[in-house]
Amino acid sequence: MGISQYDPAAAGKPAWNAGRQIGAKRALKIRQIWSIRFYLDREGRMRDRALFDLAIDSKLRGCDLVRIKIGTLVAGPAIRSRSMVIQQKTGRPVQFEITADTRASLLAWLERRGGTIDDFAFPSRVVADGHLSTRQYARLVDEWVTAIGLPAPEYGTHSLRRTKASLIYKATGNLRAIQILLGHSKIENTVRYLGVDVDDALSLSEATEI
Repeated sequence: MGISQYDPAAAGKPAWNAGRQIGAKRALKIRQIWSIRFYLDREGRMRDRALFDLAIDSKLRGCDLVRIKIGTLVAGPAIRSRSMVIQQKTGRPVQFEITADTRASLLAWLERRGGTIDDFAFPSRVVADGHLSTRQYARLVDEWVTAIGLPAPEYGTHSLRRTKASLIYKATGNLRAIQILLGHSKIENTVRYLGVDVDDALSLSEATEI
């Protein structure tokens, strides 16, 4: 069998994904969520705790999460119970809930952080008036999962985006709700994102008595 001239192996060059784990990143389980929270609280990492909690609740892509401004999260002196952002990737609005635990960690962080409603909730430590970079956010996620004994290559920022959506899907089987929460334009994207397969479909069907 011949070798294509476009095959990097033929030129002695490694493939782009050589040594990398590809495919969807794994969602966190509930006990892993609480393990990370315990670790961050023990280390006194108030900003990281608020960032982690908001990532789980909002189900936002990293590029949208790091650009959130204080005004998006607060209403007067309190943290909102619901909020909305315009997604960079699609230009479509997506709403999300902010649960009690997340409101508490955000309030603690924002009281320490200070600033105005026009400032980024998670500022850059390098760029004046900038926000936390997506690369730094990814490094933080690697650090968090490694700290509780999880293999970093299997998890990433999309793990946090997928976590709550996966838990809701397993509890309800409602793909349309997950599509709305993730801000997907097509339900086919939601199916691929959650990794829904034939076994999932059959399990839902078997659980339905007629």
